[in-house]
Amino acid sequence: MRQEELEQYIREYGRELYSFCRSMAWNLAEAEDLYQDTFLKFYEIGDGLVIEKNPKSYLMGIAVNLYRNYKRKLSVRRRIAGVWQSVEEIDEDIPADARLLEEEILVREECHAVRGAVKTLADKYRIPVLLFYMEEMSLAEIAAVLKLPEGTVKSRLHRAKKILKQKLEV
Repeated sequence: MRQEELEQYIREYGRELYSFCRSMAWNLAEAEDLYQDTFLKFYEIGDGLVIEKNPKSYLMGIAVNLYRNYKRKLSVRRRIAGVWQSVEEIDEDIPADARLLEEEILVREECHAVRGAVKTLADKYRIPVLLFYMEEMSLAEIAAVLKLPEGTVKSRLHRAKKILKQKLEV
């Protein structure tokens, strides 16, 4: 893969991939690392790539696999070291502005509550939800990215919606 090709992919899909990485990772630093590692891996694979239909799905798949590997390594390190590290970072995407209308504030609070509820989901539910609603991928595309049967993706989305409904009704 030539550098020009990589730059073209970054221009076309970089913003969406970064947004997805921010939603998937626990904090800003992890998200930025994941974003960079995804394009680095994409570049390393280079000419071995066979992207016929949807390069965005391919990039999302790389990001998901790198994230899973990172979480697996982190889990092993925690067990070995016996040290608990906080991976939660309070992230306020919505600045409070006193001039906002009451309705806008309520809408933003609802969005913040939904984001917070999604963030608490287990990865096996959270990642399909992010791919389906945020990246607007089809069930077949999500199944291909996660290397799962389409029925499993559908059931995980259904289960995630039930969990989110319970969390948000409180």
